[in-house]
Amino acid sequence: MDKKFWIFLGLVVVVIAAIFFTTKGSNHPSSGYGQPTNHIEGKGSSGVKLVEYGDYECPYCAMYFPIVKQVVAIYSPYIYFQFRNLPLTQLHPNAFAGARAAEAAGLQGKFWQMHDLLYQNNDPSGAAGWVASTNPLNDFFIGYAKQLGLNISQFKTDFNSNAVNNSINADVAAFAKTGAQEATPTFFLDGKQIQPTETVKSFEQYLDAAIKQKTGSLPPIANLPS
Repeated sequence: MDKKFWIFLGLVVVVIAAIFFTTKGSNHPSSGYGQPTNHIEGKGSSGVKLVEYGDYECPYCAMYFPIVKQVVAIYSPYIYFQFRNLPLTQLHPNAFAGARAAEAAGLQGKFWQMHDLLYQNNDPSGAAGWVASTNPLNDFFIGYAKQLGLNISQFKTDFNSNAVNNSINADVAAFAKTGAQEATPTFFLDGKQIQPTETVKSFEQYLDAAIKQKTGSLPPIANLPS
């Protein structure tokens, strides 16, 4: 075979590779990466840190949401709780939009409030609410922003900004570095993946063990609900 054939074959391989990587990257809008988000609550006196990677459209995340919220309320004096975005856009077409809404609200100091509204209005059946909307920003998110007293013009600008997109992508990239299987919700306790069930008691067992390991004693919490 002559030299021209090999040159042609090489060009074909390059084109196919470019198409593959472009398609692979299209799941997460905007190709840029900023800094991972840093949404943390709790006083963390023990130094223990619980991290959730979540997807606002994920029905399992919605089922875990009230459990996690209760756990954080109980353990907030002793732990840090951090939420990071992991929108599974191949399964949940509005997941990235939900993350945008939370991050845009966060730029006005209302991240956790929007985070809660998104999960509280996530219909697990997927048959109603913002998860089924073809335009969740106009149909729902602006209404949530008004409910939270946000500057609506600024909210819409931030929602569509590269900065917000890039921070979400940075969370996705941070998750990829953990080596964990991409699924939501995924929890890490002091950097190690854990798999609690949907009960406060299950989280209690993990957290108590981590707190005791770091401080030498259990936190003064008793009679937790199952």
